Amino acid sequence: MRSAAVTPAGDRIRWVELPGREPVRVYVHGLGATSPAYFTEVAVHPLLAGHRSLLVDLMGHGHSDRPTDFDYTLESHADALAAALASADVTGAELIAHSMGGSVAIVLAARHPHLVSRLVLVDANLDPIPPGSAAGSSGLASYSEEEFLAGGWAEVRDRASAHWWSTMRLTGREALHRSAVHLTRGTVPTMRELLLGLDIPRAYLWPEADGFLPGADALAASGVSVVAVRDCGHNIMLDNPEAFVRACAAELRGAERPDEP
Repeated sequence: MRSAAVTPAGDRIRWVELPGREPVRVYVHGLGATSPAYFTEVAVHPLLAGHRSLLVDLMGHGHSDRPTDFDYTLESHADALAAALASADVTGAELIAHSMGGSVAIVLAARHPHLVSRLVLVDANLDPIPPGSAAGSSGLASYSEEEFLAGGWAEVRDRASAHWWSTMRLTGREALHRSAVHLTRGTVPTMRELLLGLDIPRAYLWPEADGFLPGADALAASGVSVVAVRDCGHNIMLDNPEAFVRACAAELRGAERPDEP
């Protein structure tokens, strides 16, 4: 386990690092998750192994510190991640980023372009999320922080899947709530607008079972490679790791994607 201080108070981001060649690959998890739990199986797959790889836990999540005075905006997450990568002597990294982590990765690429050479986004949040849903980040954000800390977190626990809760419980409660609130609010410009404006290779993997990806034509027109992955839900790398690895490896090679199994 490696770490770097990323705030003036010395709060630390931590990551698992796998040795290998350049360019560095950085794996970034989603809300209430942790990168080692979500990405280790695919990062060591023969089609992806061999590069220096950092499986990073965002501030407040997993093994990283959980400061209660950190605001957990997408911009602050991105800046803290940037400080960790700089400490690790990483530049021009290939980011493989899931869900909220994909949103953070987009903001990172926009704010710190020297750190990112390529993005592979995995069913990432690109737009603000309307209020009203009891599920996912919107359900978390429907509470005020006071309500969430006073007992709303237990209601979320009881609604969440056992798998999500197994990593969500490692997240600081302030970190979990604030991250969800800022994810639903998004950024200005939006994450989608930032993504469309980036001048690096970009791919967007999404579950074919969803049936429709909003804005897919505009993404493709801007040069984003849009890839539907079969037999999976939101957690593509866990639900169908073989298909995820094949699609991800093809995008990282910049080559034509092989047929999925």
